[in-house]
Amino acid sequence: MQDCIVIGSGTAGVSAALTLQANGKNFILLGQTGLSEKIAKAEKIRNYPGLLDVTGKAFCEALQAQLKAASIVVKEERAMGVYALKDKFGVATQEGGYYESRTVILACGVESVKTIEGETEFVGRGVSYCATCDGFLYKGKTVAVLCTSKRLEHEIEFLADFAAKVYLIPMYKEVEIERENIQIIRKMPVKLEGKMRVEKLVFAAPISADIGSELEIDGLFALRESVSPATLVGGLETLDGHVKVSRDMQTNIVGCYAAGDCTGRPYQYAKAVGEGNVAAHSASAFISERKKQETKD
Repeated sequence: MQDCIVIGSGTAGVSAALTLQANGKNFILLGQTGLSEKIAKAEKIRNYPGLLDVTGKAFCEALQAQLKAASIVVKEERAMGVYALKDKFGVATQEGGYYESRTVILACGVESVKTIEGETEFVGRGVSYCATCDGFLYKGKTVAVLCTSKRLEHEIEFLADFAAKVYLIPMYKEVEIERENIQIIRKMPVKLEGKMRVEKLVFAAPISADIGSELEIDGLFALRESVSPATLVGGLETLDGHVKVSRDMQTNIVGCYAAGDCTGRPYQYAKAVGEGNVAAHSASAFISERKKQETKD
């Protein structure tokens, strides 16, 4: 069992990982080997101490070099569920992985795409965030897919192998999927409707003359680069869409910490690095105390 699982490979996650290593803890860093598209695409970073007008790409490369020098590997998996068990956490990933640890640090950033009305209410009742996890449940059925990244197109292909009809609503330009049962819609829906389960996806205006403004569907897959913390961790307390934390980055769930953009504004690298460091120190202290108790018992 790991001492900690860090979810997210942006500056907060990298900072937490480096601090955990310095404190002699074993951990897993879940994220992308490219670390963060947000960082890599930044034109200039002007407010980070010690760096003068560095490009996002250069900053990202420096972080990657530091991780490599420290022999810290980013496990390229996307967390889909964090489960608070009796005295540990279980973390399930979209790729089928499952890991256990004494603590968790959420450094998953914020999703720029807002949820649609009814999405949260229908989670588990027609709304899913993982095609490879739940796609088989929709064999021969009709589903809609909200997708924020080209990188997730393999999940849409997977869905198309099961579903009779897939309405793809991409939030990016270059769609390369061509399947007979996939129909691309370039309009954003406003809400989900249904009774016990999802039944309709509603748009503000008609999609086309022959379709109208509603789609009858059996399920909605929201494929985003990251899952909102509240969806990721059951029972997690949030405030204005961000994770509520104390001064030591502790959430309302014992052993679960959060750092970076997911805890609120300002969305700046310096703030994220500091919070990642604090979260890792707090987690390290918690782990040491927990191990002392285990030894006594």
